[in-house]
Amino acid sequence: MDNTTFALNILQLEGVDLAPQFVYPVFFILLVTYILTMITNTGLIILIAVERSLHQPMYLLFCNLSFNDIMGNTNILPRMMMDLFSTEKYIGYVECVTQAFCFHTFVAAAHVILMIMAFDRYVAICNPLRYSSVMTTRMVVKLSAYAWAFSLFMVSILLGLTIRLTRCRSVIVNAYCDNASLFKLSCQDVSINNIYGLAYTVFLSSLSLVITIGTYYKIFTICFTKKSKELNNKAIQTCCSHLVLYMIMLWTVFLTFVFHRIQMYSGYRKLVAILFHVVPANLNPVIYALQTKELKSKVKKMLHSKVSNKSR
Repeated sequence: MDNTTFALNILQLEGVDLAPQFVYPVFFILLVTYILTMITNTGLIILIAVERSLHQPMYLLFCNLSFNDIMGNTNILPRMMMDLFSTEKYIGYVECVTQAFCFHTFVAAAHVILMIMAFDRYVAICNPLRYSSVMTTRMVVKLSAYAWAFSLFMVSILLGLTIRLTRCRSVIVNAYCDNASLFKLSCQDVSINNIYGLAYTVFLSSLSLVITIGTYYKIFTICFTKKSKELNNKAIQTCCSHLVLYMIMLWTVFLTFVFHRIQMYSGYRKLVAILFHVVPANLNPVIYALQTKELKSKVKKMLHSKVSNKSR
């Protein structure tokens, strides 16, 4: 292998620039965050799997979201933590493409899963008598399969347009690999990549925005017209938190997209990207799971039994 081939197959990550005194604190924060993400999301999946009473459509959607958070954070954070101690951050081209593929799949799946969850809440609150016939376990499994198939298909086209390009650069201007960072390595015309990337982002974000905001608008309209205290409490408990996390995700994706294309604010772009992985993944189990009465009671029961066994 000659030096030119080696240079094109081994890329260098720009990484996150930190003063030496901040390296260990940031590493510790990311490590604790990653451990908490793995424990809470894995624990939620296991709890739902072993408790037969939780084998219901809504909890299957929780599992999809938790699995996606585990995948997305495992794809980024361990590598980022290692790179904090490296002055020259090298990564193979194949590994970089794989990381970019997993990253964009994580983003797309998050959007689609949240759309399905919004629809689930709409049926549960606005048409409770039809909920058991509409949101069957079989239907949720189908919707989950469609969500992952759609995400994988769209991202395959996105990355397929990029890997066809020849590369004349070897520096990834980001803390991790994504599609925009990869096609910037080429000296060819990347207009198709920019057009598809823009269309892909606008389509996915607009679709999720219309469905999510539309369903919750109908939910709040129903709650306002019926003036039922029980219904209002249920809507506020399950919907407001969902909307907050959804807006966090939407804005981080939007800001990352904008910062990539205006060729400035590199530090802000990296911060937004890190927050996109860290914040929702840690809040999802708390907000979606522990605010659900059945899951909360199961968690309390499990913790109580462990304390009782230790005291014996």
